[in-house]
Amino acid sequence: MEAISQLIVPNPYLAILLFVAVSVGLAAALQAVPFLTHPMRRSKEKISAYESGFEAFDTARRTFDVRFYLVAILFIIFDLEVAFLFPWAMVLQDISWFGFGSMMLFLTVLTIGFVYEWRQGALEWE
Repeated sequence: MEAISQLIVPNPYLAILLFVAVSVGLAAALQAVPFLTHPMRRSKEKISAYESGFEAFDTARRTFDVRFYLVAILFIIFDLEVAFLFPWAMVLQDISWFGFGSMMLFLTVLTIGFVYEWRQGALEWE
């Protein structure tokens, strides 16, 4: 009877394994398609170094705009939010109302931080 129940109820990690397999396959396909479909023609513009929108062979003392760093920090914050939401969503059926409430508190604090950044003008690009 136990063997039959194992066939009916899939492994709880099967969804994660399927997600990883599809992600790796899609990433490999998206990396391979340009090499297979586009001819390789080198030019001066293609092989020149490009970094942060500034000329590569300029003085090292040039200052960067702080907005580059603000955008990077905001990306990291919201990227971490997704990293916390995925495992929480996987165990949502097994956790109690305390787990649900703690995640809602986390999202509330994150939303307050987002609204604060928005009102400070960190998301406006001139």
